[in-house]
Amino acid sequence: MATVSTTHEEITLAAAGGIPAVNLRELIDANLYMPFPFQSNPHASEAATGVDEWLSTWGLTDEPAVAAMISYTRPAELAAYNSPTMDSGLLQIMANQIAYQFVFDDRAEDVGRQRPGLLLPMLCESVGILRNGQPPDTPLGAALADLHRQVQERCTPAQAARWAWNSREYVHGLLYEAVAQTDSVPLGSGLCRSIRSLIAGVEPFHPLCEAAQPYELAPEELRHPVMRRLGRLSADAAVWIADLFSAVKEQRAGGVINLALAYQRAHQCSLPVAVTLAIRRINSTISEFEELYGEIRPELSPAGVGYVEGMAGWIRGCYFWSRTVPRYAATTAASAVP
Repeated sequence: MATVSTTHEEITLAAAGGIPAVNLRELIDANLYMPFPFQSNPHASEAATGVDEWLSTWGLTDEPAVAAMISYTRPAELAAYNSPTMDSGLLQIMANQIAYQFVFDDRAEDVGRQRPGLLLPMLCESVGILRNGQPPDTPLGAALADLHRQVQERCTPAQAARWAWNSREYVHGLLYEAVAQTDSVPLGSGLCRSIRSLIAGVEPFHPLCEAAQPYELAPEELRHPVMRRLGRLSADAAVWIADLFSAVKEQRAGGVINLALAYQRAHQCSLPVAVTLAIRRINSTISEFEELYGEIRPELSPAGVGYVEGMAGWIRGCYFWSRTVPRYAATTAASAVP
């Protein structure tokens, strides 16, 4: 990708119609390329009720702070926007997993800020459950074991194995994030993106997108280089879009693994300018996804098409969810003026 060359504080931060953006959300809306229209699953409210019951069953919302976090994060809403045509049973698994990852990720971040080594028991328990079916020792582990069971019951063995593999990569990535958070040396943008790709938490959902299809994809289709590239582009675009809306929240909390904040550190610019630079990279990523999908679509089976549509759903869903979710409300209050 070509390097952006400009005087950053002179970038035009304009909204549609030439009217200057007042806040960061307007700035994002005006400049982000989003070719995928809004959709929502009709089972969204049912999934939200199911998430609350599932989290309560495993004691994850016994802490008031966790219960509050779930209420302003709305995991079932994100699942519904990502997967508008998914059946109610599979949507419930996806919504449960999104909720679990938010709880797990927030706790890992809190623990990792103290000292990365403190994360090891938590992460090793998760890896043991996912790799060996090890019995859980904690409520978080018990919830993960139950989630693993749900996936195994609904997915084919190969899909469940891919889910576990992708989930383990996500778990390992949280240790990288903890090291980066506690290191006094400023993190470069390239390394930040590498860690972000590990902790994006999107690729574990790709096997669920596959499970939503009428039959399992053939290995040669699933492992096609273009298909693998589409998976990477989908995950990056989805999580980077969330980074735009979470930048204010992360900046206040001292977070470093965020695309917009990485641009801000690299170019010593204001947050609105950094967000604009990040949007340019995201737009390029989405355009590449569209182009590659258009090229390979005639070669894909109907299940392959549905699988890629599921990937595209994550790009669309993360955008429409991030715009209004209370978790990122600070974006609307933040000025777009450098």
